[in-house]
Amino acid sequence: MKPIYSTLRVLAVAAAVAPVFAMAQVAAPVPPEIAARNYLLVDVTAGQVLGAKDIDAPVEQASLTKLMSAYVVFDALRAKKITLEQTMPVSERAWKMPGSRMFIDPKMQVPVNDLISGMIIQSGNDATMALAEAVGGTAENFVKMMNDQAKALGMKNTAYKNPEGLTEPGHLTTARDLSILAQRLMHDFPEYMHYYATKHYAYPGTPASNGSNRNTLLFRDPTVDGLKTGHTSAAGYCLVATAKRDLPNVGQRRLLSIVLGTASEKARANESQKLLNWGYTAYDAVKLFDADQPVATPVVWKGAANAVKIGREGGPIVVSVPSGSGGKLTTEVVRQDPLIAPIAKGQAMGTLKVKMGADTVAEVPLVALEAVEQAGFFGRLWDTIRLWIK
Repeated sequence: MKPIYSTLRVLAVAAAVAPVFAMAQVAAPVPPEIAARNYLLVDVTAGQVLGAKDIDAPVEQASLTKLMSAYVVFDALRAKKITLEQTMPVSERAWKMPGSRMFIDPKMQVPVNDLISGMIIQSGNDATMALAEAVGGTAENFVKMMNDQAKALGMKNTAYKNPEGLTEPGHLTTARDLSILAQRLMHDFPEYMHYYATKHYAYPGTPASNGSNRNTLLFRDPTVDGLKTGHTSAAGYCLVATAKRDLPNVGQRRLLSIVLGTASEKARANESQKLLNWGYTAYDAVKLFDADQPVATPVVWKGAANAVKIGREGGPIVVSVPSGSGGKLTTEVVRQDPLIAPIAKGQAMGTLKVKMGADTVAEVPLVALEAVEQAGFFGRLWDTIRLWIK
């Protein structure tokens, strides 16, 4: 089969995603005891880590691998290399995959939409292999695409050896890298996130008893809408879970929990729920500025306009603080001075530092919310003289 190459989504998008791992330096609430080898809780809306344990320790990936497999498939869909309606063959290799299965076989021609459902909802290794061969030409080439994409996303401690997550030497990741991948997956491909919230799916002709999503939090917490479970004897029971809750004066607040190496399916759900609930109650979300609201309007020199609006593009500025402490926040804009035209819309303009006393709670990148063209010759000349005098 001819390889289908998808374009890499690189770090240029990262500026649009909340600033991850801006750990608050203020006295933080102590997380509850989490029965897991590693865990991480991120406030995605605020871009802050709320709780963490051994987030850079290498771990077995199990079926959390399928988060990257899905990323590469979604990228191929967006690039129109494949379509959801297109049917794909099922190879002998895909049919004979061990572990979790969708139960497809070589007599079938399966639509991409169903293969994605099988990969995500049923965690089917056979569906994942069929997609890998369809998009990459071979599974081996697809794995190369996965590793290239991990590098492009800044996942510094992840290596893929297969597309499905079965135990293999060197097939490792970290909680930090999983957080980067999960957030970019949600940010870059919102149109495909419904797969992760789907509770039931079975392909016609396959066992209906295999048709429930393995993420049991979907059935107990209506605010949970993803993402992926994983389990092997080496990895233990793992879950990358995300929830969104609507809050007064803030809007939607999304948290992401990563719980790795628990003892059972029940434990990974319970510990993930405990971590999410703690994040929503121990920390308050405080909205400082609305989406596209100017944080400051500094003077521009040699420009057709005398000032430029700067702020966060595409989303509000929200920070997480220990419950009840939001009234103690102060803000400070750190930027280059003087600002010289031309300035492009979206151009980096500095940073908003959010502080509580002398401690920095968060740092938010600021960009130009509008373009400022250069002034004419005499306008530039006059501002040159003024700057010299200044």
